[in-house]
Amino acid sequence: MTVYDSKTWISDIDRVMETLPELGSLAGKSVLITGASGLICSAVVDILQRYNDTHEKKIVILAAGRSRERMEERFPAMGKRPEFRFIPYDAAKPDNAIGKEIEKTAGKKADYVIHGASNATPGRIISEPVETMLSNILGMKELLELARESGTERLLYISSSEVYGEKNTEKPFKEDEYGAVNLLSPRSSYPIGKSAAETLCVSYGAEYGVDSVIVRPGHIYGPTATRQDNRVGSAWLYSAARGEDIVMKSDGSQLRSYVYCLDNASAILKVLLRGESLHAYNISNPDSIITIRQMGELAAKAGNVALRMDVPSEEEKKSFNPMQNSSLEAAGLLGLGWQGYFSADEGIDHTVRILKEVLCLKN
Repeated sequence: MTVYDSKTWISDIDRVMETLPELGSLAGKSVLITGASGLICSAVVDILQRYNDTHEKKIVILAAGRSRERMEERFPAMGKRPEFRFIPYDAAKPDNAIGKEIEKTAGKKADYVIHGASNATPGRIISEPVETMLSNILGMKELLELARESGTERLLYISSSEVYGEKNTEKPFKEDEYGAVNLLSPRSSYPIGKSAAETLCVSYGAEYGVDSVIVRPGHIYGPTATRQDNRVGSAWLYSAARGEDIVMKSDGSQLRSYVYCLDNASAILKVLLRGESLHAYNISNPDSIITIRQMGELAAKAGNVALRMDVPSEEEKKSFNPMQNSSLEAAGLLGLGWQGYFSADEGIDHTVRILKEVLCLKN
C-alpha cells in the first residue's frame, strides 16, 4: 500500500490545493524537481500529480533522483503517466549531465526547477561532512548553470533554517537576522553548505541574470518520510504509529517551527510562482511553533503511547542541531497569500493516522 490508498492523504492534498490558484500557470510547462522521492519534495510532486488528475492540461513532472527503483516505489503510477518522467540525478556528483538527461527523456527544457536534493540526515552529516557540504555547493552550481544555459524561467532552492545559526533570542528569526555558526565543527558542513548555495543563487542572479528564489523550511514532518528517516520528527511518528513509546534524549526545551509536509509543499509552490526574485522566504506556520517536548507529547497522544526520557550516547550528541531556538517568522510568506492549514496537533494526528492506514501499523 502507498499514501495514495489513504483517504486522509488525498483529502489533505485537496485542502492545500485550494490555496494554490497559481498552479494553472504551470499547465503545459515542465517542472524539474530534485530529491523528488524525499520527505519534502515528494509532497510537492503529489500536489502536482493531483492537479494533473483534476485538470485536462497537464504539468510535466521531471522527477530527479538517484534511484529509479526508489522513485517507482514512491510513485507507483509513474510509468502510466506520460507527463511524469524520471531523470537520473545525484547532487554529490560534480557533473551529472542533467541537461542532456532532460533533453533525452523529456525532449524539452525544464521551465522551472525546484532543487531539494540534499543530505539532511543527522548521522550522515556527521559521518560524511565533506560530501554533505560539497553536494550542496556543487549540486547548486550545476543547476544554476542549467538554468543559465537553457533559459529556465525560475529556479527555487530549498535551503534550511539552520543557516541562521545560534543566537540568544526567544523571538522567531526574520530572513535578515543571523546568529553564529561554528566554522570548525564538521556538523556545520550542513548549514554552511546551505548558506554557500544561497549566496551562489544570488550571485548567478547578479552576474548572469538567473532568476531564483530561496525558501528556508523549519522542521518538516509527515507521512512522506521513509521508515529509514531517523530525524526526530519522523522517527517519533513512526514509533507512535507502531504503538511504541516515544523516546526523548534531551530536555526537549528547544523551540522549532514544525510544518506538516503538505503545508510546506504548498509554501514552496507559492514562492516559486509569486515570490520576489533573489529573495529568501521562511516557511513557518504560526500555529505550529512548539518545543521538541511538545512535539513528543503530541506524537504520544496521537499514537496513544507514552513519552519517556533516555540518555543520548556521545555519538548521538554530535549529530544534534545546536540551535536552542530555530523558530521562524513567516511574514514574507504570509504576504504572498500563503496560509498554513495544519496546526501541529492536526498535522501530527493526520501523520500517525495515515501511517496506520497505509502501513498497517496498528496497535
